[in-house]
Amino acid sequence: MPARAQAPRLLPLLPLPLLLALLPATGSDPVLCFTQYEEATGKCTGLLGGGVSVNDCCLNPAYAFQKPGSKLCQACRPPRWSPWSAWAPCSVTCTKGSQLRHRRCIGWDGQCSEKVEPGTLEWELQACEDHPCCPEMGGWSNWGPWTACSVTCSKGTRTRQRTCDHPTPKCGGHCPGKPQESEPCDTQKACPIHGAWAAWGPWGPCSGSCHGGPSKPVEIRNRTCSAPKPSKEPPGNPCPGPDSEQQTCPGLPPCPVAGGWGPWSPISPCPVTCGLGQILERRTCDHPKPQHGGPFCAGDNVRTLICNTAEPCPVNGEWGPWGQWSPCSRRNIKTISCEEIPGQQTRTRSCKGRKFDGQRCIGEQQDIRHCYNIQRCPWKGSWSEWSSWGLCMPPCKPNPVQTRQRLCTAPLPKFRPTLTVVEGQGEKNVTFWGKPSTLCEMLQGQKVVVEEKRPCLHVPECIDPEDEKL
Repeated sequence: MPARAQAPRLLPLLPLPLLLALLPATGSDPVLCFTQYEEATGKCTGLLGGGVSVNDCCLNPAYAFQKPGSKLCQACRPPRWSPWSAWAPCSVTCTKGSQLRHRRCIGWDGQCSEKVEPGTLEWELQACEDHPCCPEMGGWSNWGPWTACSVTCSKGTRTRQRTCDHPTPKCGGHCPGKPQESEPCDTQKACPIHGAWAAWGPWGPCSGSCHGGPSKPVEIRNRTCSAPKPSKEPPGNPCPGPDSEQQTCPGLPPCPVAGGWGPWSPISPCPVTCGLGQILERRTCDHPKPQHGGPFCAGDNVRTLICNTAEPCPVNGEWGPWGQWSPCSRRNIKTISCEEIPGQQTRTRSCKGRKFDGQRCIGEQQDIRHCYNIQRCPWKGSWSEWSSWGLCMPPCKPNPVQTRQRLCTAPLPKFRPTLTVVEGQGEKNVTFWGKPSTLCEMLQGQKVVVEEKRPCLHVPECIDPEDEKL
């Protein structure tokens, strides 16, 4: 797989009304409020209702909303990047092409990493090759001999075939036309005529006038074996099946009774203690019940109303990313660089987003590890092999290119990989920290890194998938 690289973000150029619909919502904007955001599909589900403000909808961080006129669903939780989409199909079906994938900043009341606004798309582009070659057409052989006639009496058909091997097609190609053709043939013999039913006649009179008597009312219809009649010489087959059928008479009394709605039930209490919820009212079709085929009550037996507790829901804290490791050092020693002297370094992270008595972040705020300092150590190195080709950059601008590299690298020194800090508490791993100053012979005029670039071909256009739905 090609190495991944950070792709630039892009807000597509759109018509003004559509662009306004995709811009981040402010707290007072009226929106459609939903009870769930599906991470896998990016869809809003469980509609509560419309006309509520974003602030009210997002009292519960598990909820989601859509601005009127927009297909884009935004979660009420703090913004973070969605998973990457699947790679789009290759832009060409043979030889080298390109393909795109995307992810979106989803959430509200904040920004994704690198200060990206909610709703923003980020793209990645890579080279692809479904088939290394394109199809080449083949040619037909000469026609083979005709087969025997398909019937033993009257007129039929006969066929002949040819093969696609003069020359054989390559790389999925084919021969134009069909490998088989047919023509009529006549055996000069008469065939038997088999009988076939004519159309059914009309239904006869009903044997009764209502349902519920000692016998079930039925009506009968007939047909004849005359379309055509079976031949006598040579003898044809008679028509299969019966020449009459019967059915229950439709439309007889008793008369149908249409159903009617009973009164709406009392309103149930709001089922949630924070944010927005949904209450139900019910009614039954029993004033009267439908009888004897009468229609059921028109309309719904349940209706919903939105209830608002006006209380914000707890928001649990989430750890932010770890910060950079501090320089590897050791107290009371001025420098330990390039020596087999173990030191220590720390890094920290912060618990963000906790509100309204939400849970605190679980785990440690500080991380400590043991280290060897190899920052700017002058070591003799050697050139690495070529890396894999990277992503096509930039993905949404003209003429993207792929890059691969060879680096001047040096092996790590054979310092002890573990150390004992306190007797009886086991050994601790020691990590190398810093970037040494590797020294290599000049390669293509470079001392540290050599790069090679090539263009990405048949590049597709970056189009927001939500725009294609509008």
